[in-house]
Amino acid sequence: MTLLSEMTDSIRLFRNAPLQSRNTFGVAATAPLLAEVADADALTQLFARDEFAGRAPLVLGGGSNLLFAGDPDVPLLALTGQNIRVIRDEGDVAIVRADAGVEWHGFVQRMLGEGFAGLENLSLIPGTVGAAPIQNIGAYGVEVREFVHAVECFEPATGKVHRIDAAQCAFAYRDSVFKHEPDRYIVTAVEFALPRTPALKLDYAGIGDELTAMGITNPTPRDVAQAVIAIRRSKLPDPAVLGNAGSFFKNPIVPLAQAEALHAQNPAMPVFRGKDDHTRKLSAAWFIDNCGWKGHRDGDAGIAPTHALVLVNHGSASGQELLSLARRVADSVRARFAVSIEPEPRIVGASW
Repeated sequence: MTLLSEMTDSIRLFRNAPLQSRNTFGVAATAPLLAEVADADALTQLFARDEFAGRAPLVLGGGSNLLFAGDPDVPLLALTGQNIRVIRDEGDVAIVRADAGVEWHGFVQRMLGEGFAGLENLSLIPGTVGAAPIQNIGAYGVEVREFVHAVECFEPATGKVHRIDAAQCAFAYRDSVFKHEPDRYIVTAVEFALPRTPALKLDYAGIGDELTAMGITNPTPRDVAQAVIAIRRSKLPDPAVLGNAGSFFKNPIVPLAQAEALHAQNPAMPVFRGKDDHTRKLSAAWFIDNCGWKGHRDGDAGIAPTHALVLVNHGSASGQELLSLARRVADSVRARFAVSIEPEPRIVGASW
């Protein structure tokens, strides 16, 4: 890796940058050019350079929502700003602005420590603040869109800075306008509307049971966060120990009639309300488990023994090997249940 001599206090440029330590799968890849930018105001200067002019870079956050199935053929951009501040305080609710480079779990814990509620169910999700609205991250009955006030973005094609309010973000299940137009905007900061009075969500995926096991009968948001952390750690492997990107597959949303027919044939199959009364969300984990994939291993590419949704790298699996296994899993679910499951992470260097 070569650090270029042309750099400022806010920009560092690298050529032939290794990416193995920059993605949670831990797969080997090399970026032809990588820019680390500490201040989003410097993006105008960066995109004035020949290497970036007119090109849409791949924005690299915590590397937890990427699978490098090959080397990227575009420059990479990592935003490293760490500023967090309250920009408006209305008593019961405050608007908190965080730079895109802030680590997500650390941000959640800091907000809880400062007396803000709402994000506790989203504890221990890997990644950065900037990635949260793109994916509309969600867990344990909560989606981040419920607390996004606005998203600040830079548009490389025009050099303009935009502030997009929540209503314009087109949030949906694991989806947003930023995901539909991945090369148009670079998320530089997110504003959150965080309440001080909690409205706890405890009736999802064993949170209540975990709190009972902890001996807590009147939980606070911080108690809920600890319960979520305990559940996640019991089910999901630590990327620092076993390479993974969390849940690899999205839960499929299907028409109501299809869900009812599947449930009639498979009474144990979990079914949840979908986007509306006419759709239902089904459990990708249930499908994968019932196709016999949990704990499966092909060389160093595998499925976690504790959670069927988690694709894992046991050591030296390549991105292509992990992608090949994921495709086989999806093909088997389609063949047996006539349901298509799709990946959550962005695949670089190949198509799904």
